[in-house]
Amino acid sequence: MAPRPRIYRIVESEPLYDIYKPAGVPMAALEEVVLTVEQLEALRLKDLEGLEQEACAELMQVSRPTFQRVLARARETVARALVEGKALRIEGGHYLLRHQVQCRRHRHGKRRHGGCGYCGPSGRKDS
Repeated sequence: MAPRPRIYRIVESEPLYDIYKPAGVPMAALEEVVLTVEQLEALRLKDLEGLEQEACAELMQVSRPTFQRVLARARETVARALVEGKALRIEGGHYLLRHQVQCRRHRHGKRRHGGCGYCGPSGRKDS
């Protein structure tokens, strides 16, 4: 039996920078931890924007428990980088940029010829 397909998490934009590190220490001398783009988005929504978890989950189009797990991993990763003096690399993940999303139900990526194969060009099944 095939595993359930992973749902894309929706993020507002790509990060401005992809590496943060302790000042004065060459990258070659540092260990790295990786923060995914959707983990950064979870931090932005909850800790910077101050939104409630339900609103954050809705914006990222995930369940509240999924949002909580993403946020917890993000906070642990950032804490590890700060406390242990590691470089923080922001990369990867399973996400789509908000402006790329066509079909909210099926979360297809970049706009394709006429939209969702299931819902049609309008993104609604009844079209």
